[in-house]
Amino acid sequence: MVISVARRTCLLALTTGLLIISLPALAQPEWVTALRDGGYVIVMRHGATHQDQADTDPLNLANVAQQRQLNDAGRAKAREIGAAMKKLGIPVGQVVSSQYFRAIETARLLGFGEPQPTADVSEGGQVVTPIENNRRTAALRKLAATAMSGTNVMVVSHKPNILDAFGKDWFDIREGEISIFKPDGAGGYRLVARVQADEWAKLAQ
Repeated sequence: MVISVARRTCLLALTTGLLIISLPALAQPEWVTALRDGGYVIVMRHGATHQDQADTDPLNLANVAQQRQLNDAGRAKAREIGAAMKKLGIPVGQVVSSQYFRAIETARLLGFGEPQPTADVSEGGQVVTPIENNRRTAALRKLAATAMSGTNVMVVSHKPNILDAFGKDWFDIREGEISIFKPDGAGGYRLVARVQADEWAKLAQ
């Protein structure tokens, strides 16, 4: 993946002393510039969680204590990603999240406003019917195909939802990873980039 880096200095130790060579900064990816104009959908898997926790009361999403939660690293990374996007001048006008608290908290920590939790991007698993899971898959695809003029849409969801909606290439999607889609105006979309959580701070340097 192409990333932008700040101007670097290489110090080469020679027998006669130190030679300093300045290297030019790499250009930012074109999609970073494009995101500044809006019209994209940014789909994120929630941040890093406690791997020893499980959702033990999935029929009652108000019971937050019985859900898998973000860990401290996940919270810090969500803040870092949001700050990097703001530094890059990427606007977000709407934030949609799963109804699970780890997704809601991720969305809040990004700092683009209060998220709109919805079943459309919530993990269904074994507690909803196949019909409902299929409906949620279609709903996430529809979100990815719907642009907002002059700004971008942020969606915070889960691996099963993202995998079902966008296909087997997302089998390895990591916590905090972002997929950027460009709606085509005809009910479809194309993938622009997949960005790992650690890359945003590098892009913003």
